[in-house]
Amino acid sequence: MNQRVHLVTFDTASGASLPPTVVGKDEWVAHRQEPEDSELIAKAGRALAAMHAGEDNDALDRLITPRSATPGLVEAREIMLLLFSECSGMVASLGSGGTTPVKMQVYDDEGQEVPIDQADPPVRTAVRTLLAQVHGDSDSARDQIEIALTNAETEEVASLMLQALRWTMRLGLECLERELPVANWITEALR
Repeated sequence: MNQRVHLVTFDTASGASLPPTVVGKDEWVAHRQEPEDSELIAKAGRALAAMHAGEDNDALDRLITPRSATPGLVEAREIMLLLFSECSGMVASLGSGGTTPVKMQVYDDEGQEVPIDQADPPVRTAVRTLLAQVHGDSDSARDQIEIALTNAETEEVASLMLQALRWTMRLGLECLERELPVANWITEALR
């Protein structure tokens, strides 16, 4: 089932919802910090550029390391944490630095809302990871990714990585369009 996540911000003055930022299987999305690991940033940037060019498989190939499983899982975890951290910062920017409420909703192919606990495992993990990051709980975000890397099938981990890339791309494009802050490496990847 194809599931989409909607991030809706609200105007605090009127209470009206602003146009939603939609992130889903075919379009992805929000604690911002300039990362220090240049190799990791370069790898994530190349994958993001491939995603932006519509090359999902190439994007994923750029994230998968030919090294042994343990270093590969460590690197995968760090890349996903980097992407979700950047997404968190962009969500905060879209929500006026936390002054405008942001609501996340998951929808199925028929447009029906899906409770987070019934969402597909990669979608559920992505939403929980992003929510943890948005609320400043990096430990819980790391735990969500660790659980996925430890227990999920390879296809589900790949889906989670693609979702993190899609969200980073969609949020980055939305923030750039609204002239909100975006990490330099994301801006470069989206040119």
